[in-house]
Amino acid sequence: MKLVIHGKNIEITDAIREYVHQKIEKAVNHFQNITNEVDVHLSVARNPRISTRQAAEVTIYANGNVIRAEESSENLYASIDLVADKIARQLRKYKERRQDQKTQPIPTNEVIVPEEVVTDLIGDRTPELPGEVVRTKYFSMPPMTLAEAQEQLQLVGHDFYMFRNAETGEINVIYERNHGGYGVIQPRNSNGHTNGKNGKTAQANVSIPEKSHK
Repeated sequence: MKLVIHGKNIEITDAIREYVHQKIEKAVNHFQNITNEVDVHLSVARNPRISTRQAAEVTIYANGNVIRAEESSENLYASIDLVADKIARQLRKYKERRQDQKTQPIPTNEVIVPEEVVTDLIGDRTPELPGEVVRTKYFSMPPMTLAEAQEQLQLVGHDFYMFRNAETGEINVIYERNHGGYGVIQPRNSNGHTNGKNGKTAQANVSIPEKSHK
């Protein structure tokens, strides 16, 4: 298993490196057969008004999937402890989900339907770009179904997930809706249609677990 440690606004000392190895390797010890690489990102916010400004983020690449956890606190070592516990729970859920998929048929009684494309996203506001790009991420984007993308969304812990749709080959975004459930953003062609079958709005029968409302 490859473990890489990055630091932002912090020096990665030998003591910190040893502590990360100890905690993260213990967290993933029972999942090394599915774990290919572990990236650990440690950072300290420059703003002294932020109390929980020492953060630890762990990203695990497991058999083509990405599993992510992040925690922050007033103490870097405490943040490492918290994120190690969290990533262990995420890995356990991922492994249990894989086992369930092997033993149970996938139900197909629920549907993700892309919502209407909103053409005016900013209204009367003046568009503004951020002053600087503070972080850039690169990751592989193998084709996947909507059901697989929804599972990845749960694993990475974000509100949205970008993926390449296996049916259309287009880049889509699946996201959590504020009132519960999931939505899908798809590109629209010049003829006004999305790239579903026969030029119609695409929809797919996939298994989507119920999610509590926010």
